[in-house]
Amino acid sequence: MATAAKSDRPNNGPRTPEDLENEIEQLKEDIAKLTKQLQTIGEHSYGAARKAAAEGISQLKAQGEHFRAQGEATIESLRGSASDLEQQLADRVREKPVTALAIAAGIGFLFAMMSRR
Repeated sequence: MATAAKSDRPNNGPRTPEDLENEIEQLKEDIAKLTKQLQTIGEHSYGAARKAAAEGISQLKAQGEHFRAQGEATIESLRGSASDLEQQLADRVREKPVTALAIAAGIGFLFAMMSRR
């Protein structure tokens, strides 16, 4: 970006204070341009990072909603299965009450034996 100051002197000749001042002014202009470009790049980078973060958050929210819906569907399915098992158990007890009573007593006996140890 830095450009040599134009003067009427030969390339190897002595530099005058005016030549140095011109070069310093040119360097100041170049630094100002670079600073402005860096600010623009920084603003774009910040905007891009913010946009990417917002997109990531919205994707996570969507996935959370999806998983919550799946979880609710699974819970409802389990509730239905538990209700079906409860109904089947009640039907079996009505069909064979003596057998159901014997099984319950056997299970109670096993739990009592296990709790003593």
